[in-house]
Amino acid sequence: MKLNVKAFALTCGLLWGIGLLILTWWIVLFEGSTGTATFIGKMYRGYNLSISGGLIGLLWGFFDGLITGLIFAWLYNLLCGKSKEN
Repeated sequence: MKLNVKAFALTCGLLWGIGLLILTWWIVLFEGSTGTATFIGKMYRGYNLSISGGLIGLLWGFFDGLITGLIFAWLYNLLCGKSKEN
């Protein structure tokens, strides 16, 4: 079975981006906006624990998940095709 690379990549991008947005806003709702740099903030430029930081995280997370999902699905299809040749 092969994966649809575009659909898988888009799904990964949406899940990671929206997940990061929801997690950030959840922390801001219960602990308040700190604006401090987090581990994710060290990788995603401009991300912090604030409402605007959540939106920045949504964009970074979407593109990060998109690229990761694209590579994963492509590699899966490549290896899946190789195993059927044997």
